Amino acid sequence: MKLKILYVEDEPFLGKIVSESLESRDFEVMLVTDGAKVLESFNRFVPDVCVLDVMLPNRDGFELGTEIRNRFPRLPIIFLTAKTQTNDLLKGFESGGTDYIKKPFSVDELVVRIHNQLQLLKSTWENKTAILELIQLGKYKFYPGKYELQIGSETIKLSHREAQVLNMFAQNRNKSIDRKNLLLAVWGDDSFFNSRTLDVYIRKLRDYFSHDAGIEIVTLKGKGYHFIVPN
Repeated sequence: MKLKILYVEDEPFLGKIVSESLESRDFEVMLVTDGAKVLESFNRFVPDVCVLDVMLPNRDGFELGTEIRNRFPRLPIIFLTAKTQTNDLLKGFESGGTDYIKKPFSVDELVVRIHNQLQLLKSTWENKTAILELIQLGKYKFYPGKYELQIGSETIKLSHREAQVLNMFAQNRNKSIDRKNLLLAVWGDDSFFNSRTLDVYIRKLRDYFSHDAGIEIVTLKGKGYHFIVPN
């Protein structure tokens, strides 16, 4: 069965070239050129990966990323962006992106990143018992396989990366976690950009755990983190 790619790009020439290149590599591609038509396309086409341009007519790519993430928590979203400012790239990850490529890009790089996203998703689900696994963290219940963090009646839906980072913390609770090892385990490299992205996820996790004063993510300057969880 062919892997299905929802490709959102408003530049007709680039969209045609990239779509044909992906199809020649045995992907099934749906090309959408209007931001306003992206969400309705899911009624006809359920993709394995969404490749989403940031600059789109009628709907902003970041806004669309947030809506797609809310509807499809596990769908990999690769943002395409000509923006080079770190804050713009971080906004992409905060909007549900799981990876990004800066324009201009090569199709070979895009294919590698698509397969990498699918492999990361597969590795999360290879152990079927993980879907039912429960990790108690203070007042919280963490379900890694379902990407859920629960406290009382509230359920927090986690992104794929958030679940990966939290799972690393949960497996090393009340221990020091080396920042470089965390970056390598989750992203596969410890580049400056991935390091800045990790900072965003750490801030979000701290916010998620704000209802339990006993849980802390302590930054160890020059080293990494210490995840404190009450026994």
